[in-house]
Amino acid sequence: MTNWRWWMCGLLFVATTVNYLDRQVLSLTAKEFIFPEFHWTDANYGTITAWFSIFYAAFMLFAGKFVDWIGTKKGYLWAIGVWSLGACLHAFCGIATEWLTGQESIEAMRKVEAGSETALLIATVSVYLFLAARAILGLGEAGNFPAAIKVTAEYFPKKDRAYATSIFNAGASVGALVAPAVIPPLALAFGWEWAFIIIGVLGFIWMGFFVQWYDKPEESKHVNAAELSYIHQDEAVEEKVETVKPAVERSLSLLESFGYKQTWAFIVGKFFTDGVWWFFLFWAPAYFQDVYGYKASSGTGMMLIITLYAIVTFLSIYLCKLPTYFMVNKKMEAYSGRMRAMMLIALIPLCCLAAQPLGAYSAWWPAIIIGLAGAGHQAWSANLFSTIGDMFPKSTVATITGIGGMAGGIGSYLINNYSGKLFTYAEGQGSAFAFFGFEGKPAAYFIVFCVCAVAYILAWSIMKTLVPKYQKIEL
Repeated sequence: MTNWRWWMCGLLFVATTVNYLDRQVLSLTAKEFIFPEFHWTDANYGTITAWFSIFYAAFMLFAGKFVDWIGTKKGYLWAIGVWSLGACLHAFCGIATEWLTGQESIEAMRKVEAGSETALLIATVSVYLFLAARAILGLGEAGNFPAAIKVTAEYFPKKDRAYATSIFNAGASVGALVAPAVIPPLALAFGWEWAFIIIGVLGFIWMGFFVQWYDKPEESKHVNAAELSYIHQDEAVEEKVETVKPAVERSLSLLESFGYKQTWAFIVGKFFTDGVWWFFLFWAPAYFQDVYGYKASSGTGMMLIITLYAIVTFLSIYLCKLPTYFMVNKKMEAYSGRMRAMMLIALIPLCCLAAQPLGAYSAWWPAIIIGLAGAGHQAWSANLFSTIGDMFPKSTVATITGIGGMAGGIGSYLINNYSGKLFTYAEGQGSAFAFFGFEGKPAAYFIVFCVCAVAYILAWSIMKTLVPKYQKIEL
C-alpha cells in the first residue's frame, strides 16, 4: 500500500504553519518597528487586531461554501494565493501612507512631532491601509481550514481523520513557535517590510507543490489500489445509523445547513473553545511579563514560550490517537468513539485552575500547565473538525467548517477583547481588585483561566445534548 495520504497531510501541515506565520508578522514587528514610523498608539493597534478577528469570522461563513462550490484544488489555491498577497501588501503600507499624507520620506514621517495634527493624519491613514491589508489576509486565511478539512475527509477513513487533522493542525502551534525566532531577525536585518514579503512569498511557493501533488485519491497517480481501498473502507461497511435525509440529494446551502442540529453542535464546539486557544496565543507572552517580569525577548521569556508550545505540538498529536483506540479496541462507531475521546480531552483544560496558584512557586508551572491546556485544545479541535466528516457528506464538509469557523472567530474576538478590558481595569484598581487571594492583574488572569478551564466541559455537554447519538446526513 502506498502512503500518499500522509504526504498530503504534510502539505496541509506546511500550509497551516505558513498561515500562522503570516498572521503573526504584525504582532512581532509592531511595537519596535511600526509604532514609531506611523505614530501609533495601543488603541490603533488594538483596532487593527480586533477588526482582523471580525474579518476572519465573517469570511469563514462563506469560505467553506466557496471551497465546496469551486472544488478542493481551486479553492485551496485561491485561499493561499489571496492570503499570501494580503501578507505582502502590508509591506507597501508605508510607501502608500507617505504618498497619501504628502511626506517626503519614511524618515520624515518618523520626525513628525508626536501628538501633532500631521502625526494624527499619518496614524489614521496608515491604520486604514493596514486594515485593508488585514482584510485581504483574513479573506484568504478563512479558506485554509475548510479546504484542509475537505482534503482530510477525501484522503483518510474516519478512524484516522482526527490523527491526520492533529498533524496538520499542529502547524498552528509550530507557526507560533517558529515566528518569534524568525520574524524579528528578518525585520532587523532587512526592514519590517521585507519580513512581510519574505514570509508572504512562502505561500506562493507552497502553491507550486500543491498544483503538482494534489488530485482526488481516485485520480492520483501516487495512490495505488490498496491505499484507495483503505481510504474508502468506511463506504464498504454498512453502518446501522439513524439517518436524516434532505428532500433533494444536493449540497446543502448555507441556510439549509443551519437547519440541522449537527451544524449547531459544531458551532457550539467552536464558539466556546476557539477563543481559549487565541487567548493563549495572544496573551501568554504578556502574562509572563505582567505577572513574572519575563519579557518575550529575554532568555527566560523565550524558553517559557518555547516550552509551552513544544508541549502543545507533541502532546496534542498523541492525544488525537484516543478516538482510534475507542474505535479499534472498543469497537465503537466513529461518532461515539470520538465523543468519548472528546469528553476525556475536555477534562485536560481544567488544569488551568492551578496555573495561577502554582505560579507563586515558579513561572515554569504556568508554562507547563498552559502547554497542557493548549495540547488539550489542539486535540479537541482536531476531533471537533473530524465530527463534520463523520456526520456530513463530503460535498458539504467545507461549508460546515466555514460556519463553525465564523462562530469560533466571534468567540475569539469576545474573549480577547474583554480580557484586555479586564486587565486594564484590574491594573487601574490595583489591590482593590481581588479574586481568590490574588490582586490586580494576577487576579484578572486567574478569572480568565477559570473561564478557559470550564469552556470545554460546557461545550461538550451542549454538543452531546444536541446530538446524543450518531445521525448521519445523506444527500
